[in-house]
Amino acid sequence: MSDIFEGIGTATEGGLLSRAIEPDSGAKPPHPHQPARCLNCDTPLTGAYCHACGQQGHVHRTIGAFMHDLLHGALHFEGKLWRTLPMLMFRPGTLTRRYIEGQRARFVSPMALFLFTVFLMFAIFQVLGFTAPTDLQGPAGSSGTVEELREEATSEIADLRRELEGEDLTDAERTELQAEIGVLETFLHENPESALSELTRGIRDGAAGPEAPAPDNEPADGIEAPPTVRADLSDLATADSGIAWFDKALNKWRDNPSLMIYKLQANAYKFSWLLIPISIPFVWLLFAWKRRFKAYDHAIFITYSLSFVTLLFITLSILGAIGVASWIPTSMALLIPPIHLYKQLRYTYDLSRFSAFWRLLVLSAFIWIVVGLFIQLLLVLGAF
Repeated sequence: MSDIFEGIGTATEGGLLSRAIEPDSGAKPPHPHQPARCLNCDTPLTGAYCHACGQQGHVHRTIGAFMHDLLHGALHFEGKLWRTLPMLMFRPGTLTRRYIEGQRARFVSPMALFLFTVFLMFAIFQVLGFTAPTDLQGPAGSSGTVEELREEATSEIADLRRELEGEDLTDAERTELQAEIGVLETFLHENPESALSELTRGIRDGAAGPEAPAPDNEPADGIEAPPTVRADLSDLATADSGIAWFDKALNKWRDNPSLMIYKLQANAYKFSWLLIPISIPFVWLLFAWKRRFKAYDHAIFITYSLSFVTLLFITLSILGAIGVASWIPTSMALLIPPIHLYKQLRYTYDLSRFSAFWRLLVLSAFIWIVVGLFIQLLLVLGAF
């Protein structure tokens, strides 16, 4: 239940944030009960808004109006949204081009729509339970409880004893099995931590055997053999790179992976806007020789495209949660994005079918690079 309320709060936060950068447009008739002069600057009113300070002419003073404003501002229920969404879904290139060319009052701005959809997506994820796992453990708890380890050791001893009864074992193999059994029995009666370290050492030494034959390339008498270096995975797990900031981040991931994954998820929507500046240079490369298109055009294109993908993720998540056959969301996830991106490319930049198609292929490869860079940036941000 707490996830549901947290999700609603996240969606509301996104709506209010998008409202802050996307105010009402001026396409409203004057309210029949608004005063003749602006209540803020006393300028004569000629429409629904003051042309001097921008304040709305009619000011509400009832609790009902306050609740209406809350829902209107938080959830962005207004005419612009319902004009924008159908075009975003079915005519994305036309929407992008019309906004770039100056039709701003009719449509929700790409940044406001993007912020709202991102917050809404993570709110839906919280309601549906798609959150970061909280039961991951660091090295201290990765081996389970002592009782669980004792049960595993008892079972392992039984398996080793049955294996020891085999008649086709060599002396070295019998010695190895006996060493393992001895260390496991020590674990059951003594300090588990010291026994575990002894187990690793015993298995390694027992594998060589007391009378292990010398290797064929043993050096001749009088020639000193090169030193042997032993290393196992535990050594690698605790190794440091020597780079202070990198080791600090790595230690945080080792010590508390659940916290770090939670921070990664939280940063994913807080810094999702970074996808836009990261993507702009890659889209620019597709049109570097066309002076007609500027970085601003690419930014609008990217932002509307990301908004659509976010809405698609929301739809697929809901379909999966209500039990729709898995092939339906899978097919939608594979087919809809490239078709939508092709249509947006072609009509935003006025391209031929061939030009839009080859740019779609290149941009599809660029997308994976952008996602990789974004994830790496989140990992760095989560470590500090």
